[in-house]
Amino acid sequence: MNRRESLKAIGLGTLSATAFLESCKPKGEKLAEDTNTQNGPDDEAGRLPTEVARDKKLKEEKFFNPHEMATITVLGDIIIPKDARSGSASDAKVPEFIEFIVKDMPEHKTPMRGGLRWLDVQCLNRYGKSFVDVSSAQQIEMVTEIAYPAKAKPEMQQGVAFFNLMRNLTATGFFTTKMGIEDLGYVGNSPNQWKGVPIEVLKQYGMEDMA
Repeated sequence: MNRRESLKAIGLGTLSATAFLESCKPKGEKLAEDTNTQNGPDDEAGRLPTEVARDKKLKEEKFFNPHEMATITVLGDIIIPKDARSGSASDAKVPEFIEFIVKDMPEHKTPMRGGLRWLDVQCLNRYGKSFVDVSSAQQIEMVTEIAYPAKAKPEMQQGVAFFNLMRNLTATGFFTTKMGIEDLGYVGNSPNQWKGVPIEVLKQYGMEDMA
């Protein structure tokens, strides 16, 4: 299963436009790029000193512990796995992006930490191990139960809400990086050369002599 098929399979179409746009604020979009490069003197151009200082402070803080970051990394790579076209979510530094975003947007802190804990409790009850320690097949089995909101059992609703948020943040983080943009094939505006009206159009109007 390639990346686009896997994204479709877990319902990327349910991506919240509000969450996506909020996470794509200039500072969020810039961070997605910053996680792949070293900060240079031109990186802060056009930004207020207070914004630069705030981002620096947030980057220095730690919210998720190592186990939580490991879980986020595994989940992110399930949502966007590496394929022949480009790297995985972790290759694009999406876990680091999520670590920053929950500090930048504190309303995500409790849902994310609570969701990670919920996931571990579910796996401990089912398999006797935390999510990162179970087999890949068991991880997919667990994710499948919360990745399809319309099919999820009532007792899985907390997991569904958590996975929806995790999927939104992962997609936002990945597709605002150079790797993610290239994966989409987006090239933006590019120069071209005008070669005149196509001959078939001129023929249609009896103007082929003007070619």
